[in-house]
Amino acid sequence: MYCDFNSHPLRSDVSPEDYVDALINDIEVHRRQIQDRVIQTMFFGGGTPSVFEPVLIGKIINYVKDNFTLSIDAEITLEANPGASDRIKFEGYRKVGVNRLSIGVQTTQDHLLAKLGRAHSGHEAINALSEAKKIFDNINVDLMFALPGQQIDELRRDLSGVLEFVPEHLSIYQLTIEPNTWFYRYPPKLPDDDLASEMQFEIESIVNECGYDQYEVSAFSKPDRQCSHNINYWKFGDYVGIGAGAHSKLSGTQGVTRMVKYKQPKRYMDGVFSGDAILSSQIIGSESLPFEFFMNALRLNSGVSAELFEKRTGLPVNVVDSHLKALEKRGLVNVSDSVIKPTTTGMRFLNEVLQEFL
Repeated sequence: MYCDFNSHPLRSDVSPEDYVDALINDIEVHRRQIQDRVIQTMFFGGGTPSVFEPVLIGKIINYVKDNFTLSIDAEITLEANPGASDRIKFEGYRKVGVNRLSIGVQTTQDHLLAKLGRAHSGHEAINALSEAKKIFDNINVDLMFALPGQQIDELRRDLSGVLEFVPEHLSIYQLTIEPNTWFYRYPPKLPDDDLASEMQFEIESIVNECGYDQYEVSAFSKPDRQCSHNINYWKFGDYVGIGAGAHSKLSGTQGVTRMVKYKQPKRYMDGVFSGDAILSSQIIGSESLPFEFFMNALRLNSGVSAELFEKRTGLPVNVVDSHLKALEKRGLVNVSDSVIKPTTTGMRFLNEVLQEFL
C-alpha cells in the first residue's frame, strides 16, 4: 500500500522450502565477496519474514555459521508483523539464533491501521510486543506518524502503549508516499506540515524523557542498543543482499558497486540456479560518491569522520570542502576536529543538505 517493499502473493509453484534453498544458493554465489570477511550482522527483513517457520530461518543461519565467519556476538534481526507471528514462533526464532526482533506495530489505532491496509489490529500489535518481551531482550518497534487523518493525541497514545513495554529500540518514521504504490495512485489526505512538525517535536520530547537517545533521524535507542546493521548502512559500509529484489553494496578493486536482484520470486529463483539472478549491477562513478556517502552518513546525529569518508569513497576529503563550507555558512552542517555532522536544523532539512552534493 504505502510501502515499496518487494512483496508478492504466495504462489503454488514457489514453496517456502524451495525459496530458502534458493537463498542458500544465492549466499554461495557470493562466497568470494564474503569468505574473507567477518559477518557482523544478519537481517531478515524487507517484508514479512515471520511468515516463515523458525526451522527455515534456522537453516539459513546455520548455513552461514557453518560456511563463513559469523561474529560470536553478531546481531541477528528478524522483522515480524503482529498478524503473522505468535509466542510459539517467537520462541522458535530465538532458539534458532535470532537475537533481535523488530515488530512492525506502525500504530495501535485500528482505524489508522485500516487506512494503511494493515492486516493486524492494535490489540494484536500490543499483544505481540508483550509476548516478545518475555523471550527477547533486544526489541525494536516500528512506528509511523503523520498518517492519514491522524491527530496528535492518537500519536501520544501510540507512544504510551509501546513505551509501557520499554523496548530497547524505536524506529519512528514519518509516512512518505512511494511511487508504484496504491497511495501514490490515490493520495490520502495527510496532516499538514505544521502538524507533522509538531508530531516530530512531540516524539522527540516524549522518548527523550523516557531515556532514549536519538542517534539517527528516525532511530531512538536505550544506551548501547543502537541497530548495528543500520549503522553499517548509514556509514556506507558493505552489505550483501540475498533474496528477490535485494540490493547489495560492495567495495572492490574496481570501486564501489551496487547490485539489484530480480524482483519476481520465481524469476529470481530460476536465476539463482542458472547463475543469472542479478537484474542490474553498476559501479558508482567518483563524481557520485560524495552524494552516495553523505545521503546516509548525515542521518547520524554524531556525524562521521573525514577519515571514514576517505576510507569508504577512496577520495580525499578536500573534494567536498567547498560544499561543506557552503553548508556551514547556511547553518546546516558543522565541521570540527575532522568530524562532519549535521546541525539540529540540518537534521530537520536533510534534503536541503543533500542537494548540495548533487
